[in-house]
Amino acid sequence: MNQIVSQNTLSTITRPARLGFLGVGWIGRHRMEAILNSGVAEAVAIADASPETLGEAAKLAPSANVVSSLDELLQQDLDGIVIATPSAQHAEQSIKALESGVAAFCQKPLGRTAQEVDAVIAAARKADRLLGVDLSYRQTKGMQQIRELIRAGELGKVFAADVTFHNAYGPDKPWFYDKNLSGGGCVMDLGIHLIDLALWALDFPEITSVSSNVIAGGEPLGSSDKVEDYGVATLTLAGGTVIRLACSWRLQAGCDAIIEASFFGTDGGAAMRNVNGSFYDFTAERFRGTSRESLMEPPDDWGGRAAVAWARQLAEGGRYDPECERLADTARAMDQVYSNAARS
Repeated sequence: MNQIVSQNTLSTITRPARLGFLGVGWIGRHRMEAILNSGVAEAVAIADASPETLGEAAKLAPSANVVSSLDELLQQDLDGIVIATPSAQHAEQSIKALESGVAAFCQKPLGRTAQEVDAVIAAARKADRLLGVDLSYRQTKGMQQIRELIRAGELGKVFAADVTFHNAYGPDKPWFYDKNLSGGGCVMDLGIHLIDLALWALDFPEITSVSSNVIAGGEPLGSSDKVEDYGVATLTLAGGTVIRLACSWRLQAGCDAIIEASFFGTDGGAAMRNVNGSFYDFTAERFRGTSRESLMEPPDDWGGRAAVAWARQLAEGGRYDPECERLADTARAMDQVYSNAARS
């Protein structure tokens, strides 16, 4: 029997998971490469609308079948499918895979609304199959250490969190700017990471109120069909903790990106911040009064960890994991951010 011993757990995988990859553009290929390099899964088939993109993906998995659609992927003998397609397709494609008895790992957002997300979770529960979403910033070593400090009570009562993601560029695919296809602008693209990260670090407490504003081209968006390029929100949690969020596309901030997650408690603080405008390199520090202590420095190859963790869990059994229900908490918060901004 071919056995693969996981480096992160003591469990033994009896065989690699058999995966299909739907959408193999840059991020789809990156996740595919990370999974294949881990040894916990193999690529059985790949599908994409672009012949050029398929050709690039085939170089990573030359033995994989090349097909043209999700239906053809699901005709293969698969344990799971990795989805990296435009956002409007995520929920429908995930549900179709799950209803076929195939586990799903999807790029964010899983759905454009909480209703869509709830439907995918229900499909996973009914099929008893594993569901995962690529909320990759959870996997950075810095945020993992900060979460452990919070959970251990090392920061005291955490009463505030500031989360920021400003991107000096905008997406290069037209569908991002079509609200029907994307579900929203920078808040849907970047803010979802921030809301998830803050709620995850704090163990998903109840949200009691949300206030928000979104802006497009320097003007309040209101109920327009445009998508926002700047968004701010304040989320108040049960117990009084306040999360402040800010995110943007094409912000003229003097660098490629500003990415930060800071947590402040009665006994100390901690923050993860990107280095010199990098999208990939982060430092993490712990604060006590006016002093600071380094928790980690780059490098940290975190980008594919969420995908690899899902593939490993799939290879170890792949049944429904109730942890995916937390995705609905983030989706409901996103709904509130958009609905409150439309009224403001």
